[in-house]
Amino acid sequence: QVQPVESGGGLAQAGGSLRLSCAASGRTFGDYTMAWFRQAPGKERTFVAAISWSSTMTKYADSVKGRFTIATDSARNTLFLQMNSLKTEDTAVYYCAAGRSYSSDYKRYDYWGQGTRVTVSS
Repeated sequence: QVQPVESGGGLAQAGGSLRLSCAASGRTFGDYTMAWFRQAPGKERTFVAAISWSSTMTKYADSVKGRFTIATDSARNTLFLQMNSLKTEDTAVYYCAAGRSYSSDYKRYDYWGQGTRVTVSS
């Protein structure tokens, strides 16, 4: 069992950058697919990005493609989300998740962090 723990959220201006981190507590992320989801106030949780268990494949939501980058460290102890060219609509609580399927469906993920808040001001 793996417990993701997010960090790195905060306040940024539109056009700026933030980097989120997600550490594995209890074990490494090993052969889990890892993903980021986000939930804006009053809205449902939506997919942001995922990276395969081998870290060789990545996928992104259209809304963040070209601006966000998902990656892990070589030991797969930490997951990152580099967010550039931030927009006000990126404001949300961001969640790190681990699962066995390389999917954009949040129901496919078994382990979730507590979330980290990102606020982008204009």
